[in-house]
Parts: sequence; structure tokens; C-alpha cells
Amino acid sequence: MKEKRVLQEEYQAQDIKAVTGLQHVRLRPSMYIGDVGERGLHHLIWEILDNAVDEHMAGYASHITVTIHADMSVSVEDDGRGIPVDIHPETGIPAVQMVFTVLGAGGKFDKKVYRYSGGLHGVGASVVNALSEWLVVEVYRDGNIYRQEYVRGEPTTPVQIVGKTRKRGTKVTFKPDPEIFETTKIKFDIVEKRIRELAYLNPNCTFRLVDERTGKDLIYRFEKGIEELVLYLARGKEPLIKEVIRVGGEHEGVIVDIAFTYTKDYKEVVESFVNNIKTLEGGTHVTGFRSGLTKAVMRLLPNIKLQKELKETITGEDLREGLVAVVSCKVPDPQFEGQTKTKLGNQNVKSIVESVVYEQLSSYFDKNRDVLRVIVEKAIEAALAREAAKKAKELVRRRSPLEDTTLPGKLADCSEKDPEKCELFIVEGESAGGSAKQGRDRRFQAILPLRGKILNVEKARLDKVLSNEEIKAIVSSIGCGIGEDMDLSKLRYHRIILMTDADVDGSHIRTLLLTFFYRYMPKLVEGGYLYIAQPPLYRAKKGKTVVYLKDDRELEQLLMEDIKKEGYVRDKEGLELRGEKLMEFLKTIREVEEGYRALVKKKGQEVVDALMKVKPHEKDLREEEKARSVAEKLATLLPDMKLELRFDEDEGAFEILLSDERIGKRVLINVDLLSSLTYKNLLEGVGLTPPLTVGVGKREKTLEDLFSLYRDILDLAKENWEIQRYKGLGEMNPEQLWETTMNPATRRLLRVTIEDAAEADRIFSILMGEEVEPRREFIEAYAREVRNLDV
Repeated sequence: MKEKRVLQEEYQAQDIKAVTGLQHVRLRPSMYIGDVGERGLHHLIWEILDNAVDEHMAGYASHITVTIHADMSVSVEDDGRGIPVDIHPETGIPAVQMVFTVLGAGGKFDKKVYRYSGGLHGVGASVVNALSEWLVVEVYRDGNIYRQEYVRGEPTTPVQIVGKTRKRGTKVTFKPDPEIFETTKIKFDIVEKRIRELAYLNPNCTFRLVDERTGKDLIYRFEKGIEELVLYLARGKEPLIKEVIRVGGEHEGVIVDIAFTYTKDYKEVVESFVNNIKTLEGGTHVTGFRSGLTKAVMRLLPNIKLQKELKETITGEDLREGLVAVVSCKVPDPQFEGQTKTKLGNQNVKSIVESVVYEQLSSYFDKNRDVLRVIVEKAIEAALAREAAKKAKELVRRRSPLEDTTLPGKLADCSEKDPEKCELFIVEGESAGGSAKQGRDRRFQAILPLRGKILNVEKARLDKVLSNEEIKAIVSSIGCGIGEDMDLSKLRYHRIILMTDADVDGSHIRTLLLTFFYRYMPKLVEGGYLYIAQPPLYRAKKGKTVVYLKDDRELEQLLMEDIKKEGYVRDKEGLELRGEKLMEFLKTIREVEEGYRALVKKKGQEVVDALMKVKPHEKDLREEEKARSVAEKLATLLPDMKLELRFDEDEGAFEILLSDERIGKRVLINVDLLSSLTYKNLLEGVGLTPPLTVGVGKREKTLEDLFSLYRDILDLAKENWEIQRYKGLGEMNPEQLWETTMNPATRRLLRVTIEDAAEADRIFSILMGEEVEPRREFIEAYAREVRNLDV
């Protein structure tokens, strides 16, 4: 008792710490941006970008540029009014400094400056500042350039005039803090998608995206706005009607803008936005649109000559089959669910949207009966299919969690009855299924082997899907129903794990299964019940040590551990690098190689076009200028070298000759030489003199070309291991399968989530749908980025 009393007495007022402002943001970043992973990282860009778009919505900015710099910093620039720089009367500091250092400071609370805006919480710019390693803001106002710099949220300079300009607007450049984020690598595709989205939503604004890492420079401006977004979302689907229908209006300060079309697809795709913010979970504006559409069609349904009994079977759900729509609203005071703004809650918006849609669509369908008839006929097909599917569902629905009478015969069930403890492995092939049954823990692990490839559900309605034997086995095993009738309380397993081979066929089967679950059992994905097993790609053995490795990256990490212990790089003078110094050297070399590969990727086609195989009759001024331009760019990269441009009449090609007396080479430009030259400065920095000898343990190799140094030392380390590459689950015996892929203590699982439902829908439609052309274009666009190609 005495000890406890002492502890209580030591707990004094000074022990209560008040963490305020930006310090709290750095301590609890996930409270403000969701997480510190990839999503949170890109959320920083959205916060600054949303501010620029709000300036456009206020009627001032018409050009917005986002630049991803080589060091992973990002700039967002607009040509709006520029953040005020005068002294704030209450705080005594410049207004721009308030925006970037004070939580809750902004011009969007009283609706005087911004009538509609996406950033309402007043934390955007200050949170980005707090979570950045450094941030620089430049304001172009009154003919001056005002600039202030910050480090981790703290101003390091005053707001000062650094030059004159005719521009107006604001430019914010920031570098996400590696102390906060798990990764600071900005993904071009994620940024490009958001900017393209904003360009659709703001047709009077020009957006530019520049990626200095790759040289990409894209400009977006869509004159027809969300109509073009509807067409983009409908790519890969066969159209049902030719036109995109547009409705909109303003009431009580709420601006409604909706565009939609119909395809022959069986699913509904609706993207929704409020004040340019994507509402992933929809909300009252989407409910209002659906209700208005249903009412408009039902009002005119008696005027269409159809059988009475068919008309009576149609529901709102049937009318939305094949619908592709974009619902965009401007709301003066939107009520979102939390800072992430995923769902709109304003009840008045529902009635406003419903009224606008009902009135305008009633008029449109009255004048375009042929369009209405096509939509209604598709809805009737959907209703009939729904009835057929309802009957089919009864055949696969399980009566009770305790009754095994409806379970498929090939399911090896577990003895545990608590769904929270149970796992179902859906396994590719009878052979792997047999190994899994022998290797599993029978208490809580069930095995369902699949024979061959399941139906591609992207091309089928639910009634046809449920006639597929493999799918029936999956649905009845899981036990919670399918489609809209899913009841997760009847779910028999809280982990449903897809286990397929690591080859092309395995990937295809996994994709077919994912397509099925995404289309017909989405609640499993949304609830976090669906997983992908991660069987190892390699088995590495050295002596009595056996290690299973998931992919090439883990294999490289294993080899690097050996190199750290036993590896060395030695030059001709006998100087050696080992241990941590060697690791730093190899890390730098890898970074140089990656940067060089990016350079080659960026310049590669340009070099080929300008320098190689230009026919003699094409040796005109334009081609020569093109080749000279490339030579000049290379000259800036290689300042110590002499470059000579010439044209070989016999070969019909421009050539760039490089000469450097120090290495005694004079050759046509090539990858190996460029890389060697890049390493030259690196070697001088650590005092090494080529040629070099690399070694690991008792194995060593003398290098003629530095370009291969990193790969050569890895290959030497690899020679010390027996490495087996697995192609299929069937190659593992039951014990190996259990230890590597099924044992909860040692396995790894990948949880399947839906980050962006509309984009997922579009990709599934392109890759798994009927239309061939969009699939071909997709493959051509991403062919250069493919990994794990199985040939």
C-alpha cells in the first residue's frame, strides 16, 4: 500500500503534457491524413491540390500545375489570387504563415471568400507543413514574389520579397518527411488519376502534370466535363444507348450536375463527388439521383407497350443494371463523415437532386421514347434474370451453419464451429488440394480444391454464374449467400484464402476468383474476409539452414546479409571496402543504377529515333537538329567528355562519338560506357582505383566493366546457396506447404481491399470483359512495366 501511495503522490500537475498544434500532428499523423502509408503520403498532395481547385471554383484560378521532382518533393502552383501576405490583425503574423502553421486557419469557414470548397476543416496546408521534411511557399501578388521556408512545420525564414513578377497565384513545394511516412515514393499513376478526375469535374480549368523523374508532361482539359468521365468509365463495356444523358440545375444554393449512359454490362457504376471531393461511399446526392431516375422511368412506363406482368416485375435495382453515371454536386455547407470525406450526409441534398433529376428526365424520356424503351427492355431482362437467380440461390444456400448436408463433397471441412477461428483455403488443382489437406491443421482449416478454371463472371449474369459447379461449391462452402442477399452472420469462415500457383495459370485462376468475389460477394472484400496466400517463390539452403523466400526482393535481402558478413570490394592498390562501408557503397551504386535506368527509359526512345537508322534521304535539317538536341542533353550529363555528332552514310544513322582520354575510349554511345562514366565519380569519392575485384567468402571475380558490379557481387553470394525456384504448389510436400504457406505462425497473407471501386470496376471490365480493343490498348500501355513475366 505504501508503494502505491508514493506512486500516486509522484503524479503531479507537471506530469500532464499539453501537446498542441503541429506538434500533435507529427505525433498522431493518422488522425489527420488516415495513415502513414502510401495513401496518407498522397493525401498530402490532395490537401494542397484541393486548395488550388477551390481557388478555381471561386472564379479566379484557370491553370493548375503539379510537378513531381526528382527528389520526391512535389510542387502545386495555381494562378489564383495568391494567399494574403499582410499581417493578420489578431495574431500579428502574416496571413500566409498562419495558413501553414495554425490548425484551423483558413478562408473557408464564413463563405465570404469561398462559396463552395472541398477543404473545410482548416487543417490542410498546416498538416502538410507539419508532415513535410521541408516546405516552401511562394505567393505572387501585387507584382512581388513573396517566399517563406519551413522545416518540419517550423518557419525558418520570415515572409520576404525575393523578386518581381507579373504572375499571380500561389506555389507550394514540399517534401514528405521520411521520419513520418513508411514510403516517400510518389506514384505517378495515383497522382495522374486524381488530376484527370479533377479536370473532368472542372472543364474550365487546365491541369498540367509534370514528372521530372521520367520526363512525362501531360496537360488535361475536358471541355465536356463529366460527360467525358462517363465515357472513360464505360470503356471496355458495350454501349446500350449511343448518347450520354446530362441533367443539372441549381436550387437553394446546391448545384447539381449529373451525366450518365447505359451499357450492356450487368453492373452499376456510379462515381460521386461533392465540391470536387470524391465521396467513395456515396451519400444523399447519390440516393437522390437513383430515386429520381426510378421515379421518372416508372412515371412513363404505362406509355410503353409491354406486357403488363413484365412491367410489374421491374424494380429500381433492375433499372440500374448497366448504368454508368457521374453525380457531381456543389454544396455550400457539406456535412461529411470525418476528415476523409467519404460520404455526404446533408438530407436536403437528397430531395434537391431527386427533384432536378425527376423533372428533367421525365421531359427527356417523354421526347426520347426509343431510349426509354431500350432501358426498360434491359431492366426487364435484369428482372427475369433476378428471378432465375433467386431460384438458383436456393440450391446453393446453406440451411444452417450446423447442417453439413448442403456442403460440397470435395470440401474437407474443419472441426471448429466458431467462424471467427475458421479458415477456408480455396486451392488450385486436385494435387495441391491433396497436399493442403494432408498438411493443414484440421481443427480450424478447411480445404476446397478447384478443378480447372472457374467461369469468367464478367461475361455472365447471376443465374448463369450459379449454374457453374465450381462457383456453386464456393458459395455453398462459405455459407452466407450471394449478391444482395448476402448475410455475413451466416459466414462459416472469417478467413477465405485463395491459394494458387505462382505461374501464369495460377495468376489467371486467382484473377477469375477475384473477379467473382468482387462482382458477386463484395461484402466479403469490404469486410476484410478475403485473403491471398503468399507461397514462397524460392527455397534457399546453406548447410543446415533452410530459408523460404517470397520473391526476388527477399532473395536479394538474404544475399545482401551474406555480403555484409563476408563480402568485399578491392581495387588494384589493395584498398578494400567491407561491412557497413561496403553496404553504403552498394546502396549508392544501386541508387545510381536505378537513376540511370530511369534516364535510359526517359531518353531511350528519343535516342533511338534521333540517332539510329535514319535513312540517307531523311538526313534533313529537322533530323540533324533532333540528334544535336540529344547530344547537347548528353553533354550536360557528361561535362568531362567531348561529344562529336556525325552522320554515317553507309549505315544511314546519326552517331554520337564520346571521347575521354582518361579512360582511353572513343566509341559510339552505349549503355555500358555511360554507366561506367557515372561510376567514375563514385569511385573517386571512396578512393577506389579500377580495375576492381569483388568477392564473397572464398569466391571472387575481377571486373572489366563497373556496370555489372552490383549484379556480380550478388551472383557470387548466390553461389554459396542451393536455391530452388518453385513454380507450383504441387512441388511442395505437405510439410513444406504447411510451414511456408498455411502455418499462421510463419505464413504471410495478403488481404484484399477495394481502394477505388469505380477504378477497380473499369479495370475488371477492360481485362475480363467482352471488348477486345480496350484490353489491347491496356496491354500496350503497360507492357514495359510488367514484372514476374512467366515465359
